[in-house]
Amino acid sequence: MIVELGHYTLVLALALAMVQSVVPVFGAKIGHLGLMRMANQTSIMMAVLISFSFGALTWAYVNSDFSVTNVWQNSHSLQPMLYKYSSVWGNHEGSLLLWVLILSLFASMVSIFGKNLPPELKANVLGVQAWILVAFLSFVLITSNPFERLDNPPLEGKDLNPILQDVGLAIHPPMLYIGYVGLSITFAFAMAALISGRLDAAWARWVRPWTLIAWIFLTAGIAMGSYWAYYELGWGGWWFWDPVENASFMPWLAATALLHSALVMEKREALKIWTVLLAIVAFSMSLLGTFLVRSGVLTSVHAFATDPERGVFILTILVLFIGGSLTLFVLRAGILKSGGLFAPISREGALVFNNLFLTSALATVLVGTLYPLMLEAVNGAKISVGPPFFNLTFGPLMMPLLLAVPFGPLLSWKRGDLLAALSHLYWAFGAALLAIILVIAFSSDAPILAALVIGLAFWLMIGAFAEISLRTDVRKNGLAKAFDRARGLPGSTWGTAFAHFGLGVTLLGIVSVSIFETEVIKAMKVGESATISGHQLTLKGINPRKASNYNEDIINFEVLSPKGEKFIMRPAKRIYTTRRMPTTESAINTSGFSQLYVSLGEVSENNLITVRMWWKPQVTLIWLGSLFMMFGGLLSLADRRLRVGAPKRAVKQAKVETDVQVPANG
Repeated sequence: MIVELGHYTLVLALALAMVQSVVPVFGAKIGHLGLMRMANQTSIMMAVLISFSFGALTWAYVNSDFSVTNVWQNSHSLQPMLYKYSSVWGNHEGSLLLWVLILSLFASMVSIFGKNLPPELKANVLGVQAWILVAFLSFVLITSNPFERLDNPPLEGKDLNPILQDVGLAIHPPMLYIGYVGLSITFAFAMAALISGRLDAAWARWVRPWTLIAWIFLTAGIAMGSYWAYYELGWGGWWFWDPVENASFMPWLAATALLHSALVMEKREALKIWTVLLAIVAFSMSLLGTFLVRSGVLTSVHAFATDPERGVFILTILVLFIGGSLTLFVLRAGILKSGGLFAPISREGALVFNNLFLTSALATVLVGTLYPLMLEAVNGAKISVGPPFFNLTFGPLMMPLLLAVPFGPLLSWKRGDLLAALSHLYWAFGAALLAIILVIAFSSDAPILAALVIGLAFWLMIGAFAEISLRTDVRKNGLAKAFDRARGLPGSTWGTAFAHFGLGVTLLGIVSVSIFETEVIKAMKVGESATISGHQLTLKGINPRKASNYNEDIINFEVLSPKGEKFIMRPAKRIYTTRRMPTTESAINTSGFSQLYVSLGEVSENNLITVRMWWKPQVTLIWLGSLFMMFGGLLSLADRRLRVGAPKRAVKQAKVETDVQVPANG
């Protein structure tokens, strides 16, 4: 019965979304406050209904109710409880239900926390959010109903895809979805601004927190997905420019550009048209990613659906929202004032430079991702656009951007002094130069370009804190006063510094593992040894083990490190009993920021085991940098000046000014 109630509440939520998509927007048009405020109640009620529906599907999974088709296809009674929960969103139908749940929760958050929003703007934002909910709820109920029943329920389920039975995949999709769906709020704000024709600094301040939330979760989701693929798939790589990886990376690039553009608009009321366009593009990239994953045009470990009917439906959603929003943008952009002017050498100019390169990089990734699909659709030819293309196009676009990053916070608004900014970066320049010299001196086989990029990473890391050093000035103020000044700096200043520092850390990890990684592949028997980067690995034996829903052979390696330390590494080969699907479980040993990585290949008839070994110097810096970036985002989000809505103080001041009566004699 609870399954039927879950289905019924989803239908009720669709009915409410239809009402909310029309009534508040109409109320905003005619200035009817009651109709506008109705969106507050309906958005909260929708979140409650969809939460109940999601809870009903979760209940079916936890209790192994195999009369539900979705549960039967993606679960098993012997699965660990964690994977029964993650199975809810480890499939097409359940993941879409999670998508609409997050959509409704974001709408309710706008309703609850957007008390300072002007009623007209709030009604339009919630109305646009309801348009998106109507589209995706219809998609779920018409083509992807997670509550369908089986006439003759089986006694056992088909099990979750073994590759998805991992802690990383229990966490990665929800975080990524929060990032994707969070951009729907910025899209709704952009559409509301275009509908009303009003766009100002307060609008940018309302948009920034939602963009930051989406950006933080996108960063977390991409980093978690990257690390999951790294350790779970046994291939030893952290990024492959897979089209579905690109589908999550493109919204991140657009959201990063939007954050910087919204800052210019908030401070200087400039780049208005550009900011609105980026808000549309960011959510459009999220929709494009949804289409790529669920349309069947891609075959990937990440892809869910292969049903053409679903592909056509979501393509329709894609065309309606992207095409409709861009059409409205073209029609209404002319009425938006351009805002303040600024010199090319200024903080605004630096942020424009940043945005130009970010959007160019986004365009490069977009073309590389879609071109093979478009070519196949036109003439049936199948080509592969892989890492060489992206490395040759994306990399060079990012280099000048990364070089310019430390300058931005040091330049003044409206008109800056480039030489003065450079004078505050001598520590960063010295660190970069020293790093280049050391790499060239101690790594004879490293190319000059690698040394330069490592220097660029140190330039970023040290330069990230140049503004804080300038504003505290420990040499002039002394340690105690400088510390007090540092504590008093806005959260956004610290957030910017840590985010840029994290970018440098990630860059250092990428170039280090790309240039200095070593790999050994060897067929081994019990008792044989192999050596990689000073580590001696001896195959000691094979231990079979039976778990609740899989059998595995664990290969025991005794490792002698260059420092004389001994430890055991245990990679494994698993067979999941229900699906008869093999998986490889790699073994990883971390030393400092570097890792020894061991993965197993095939076992030959004469008991030879193919073993792949990698020594990956500084590889963990890739994900450590992501943590710094997320921490920087959280610091910026906690900034007391950054609130959802215009400051009340400004509103009160405006009221005082309107109440002042000017005497007739002046």
